[in-house]
Amino acid sequence: MTPSLPRLLGFAGLLPQLAAGYVLLENNPDWRFTALAMAYAYAALIFSFLGGLWWGLAAAAGERAPKWLWVAAVVPSLIALASAWPWATGGTWPGPSMIALGSGLIASLVVDWRLQKIGIAPAWWLSLRVPLSIGLGGITLAIGLA
Repeated sequence: MTPSLPRLLGFAGLLPQLAAGYVLLENNPDWRFTALAMAYAYAALIFSFLGGLWWGLAAAAGERAPKWLWVAAVVPSLIALASAWPWATGGTWPGPSMIALGSGLIASLVVDWRLQKIGIAPAWWLSLRVPLSIGLGGITLAIGLA
């Protein structure tokens, strides 16, 4: 069973993206760019944070950590940075960037599943990671497609 504090804080972590989605549904042109920028930044931040979690699990596992985990741990930050390229260069933004981040958040479950399978993640890991990755990834995709 997931400990209560990680569960509470994890689900509270969906609130910023839900708030951005709500602001966008209100369709106020004065707040549209701000809501999109904050939703993008939050998704990029959390995706990078997942890489940090994986790095920490690899470090804690020591010699038991497979080499692929160290590589996987840096990929989310690189994808998050690359997803800023359209914004930084005046390209189509934020739709494609949000879709990349939302898809990456959901795809991160593959790594989480493998961590659970090889015994590096806590026993409760997937019971928390599945709803959070699908939740944040899904909201991010919805914002990107809107």
